Amino acid sequence: MLAVWCFLQLPARAAGNGDEVLGVWHTTDDKGQVQIFKENDRYCARIVSLKEPNWPASDEEGMGGKPKNDRRNPDPKLRSRTIAGIRFMNGFVYEGNNLWQHGSIYDPESGNTYKCKMTLIATNELKVRGYVGIPLFGRTVVWTRQAPH
Repeated sequence: MLAVWCFLQLPARAAGNGDEVLGVWHTTDDKGQVQIFKENDRYCARIVSLKEPNWPASDEEGMGGKPKNDRRNPDPKLRSRTIAGIRFMNGFVYEGNNLWQHGSIYDPESGNTYKCKMTLIATNELKVRGYVGIPLFGRTVVWTRQAPH
């Protein structure tokens, strides 16, 4: 039975090598752009740019006009780094069938890190689900691939 199941999985895994997710993506509500890249057979992402890269003038913590920093990070040494440029997704493994799992995603707005999975639902649409414990307890967003120039 196991051999039959493994055989049936071959066409799904052979359909793509997982690199279909590589590239620059616009986040939900176009708040920023992220780049998904591959490192040591794992998929990761960094924040490339933010639509609003600076804190608003009315910032309650007195940072108005300054570049947004990672001030909610649980590690005090990392709070001064700018959000643009940080690596915030790590460890994704391609499982076949347009699914990447076993990764984590860091939310700089809250300072929390969550388990995460990604599903390529169309050539230019990526469903990203961050969750606590099991995927049932989480939130899903859809990113759009940046059009080539």
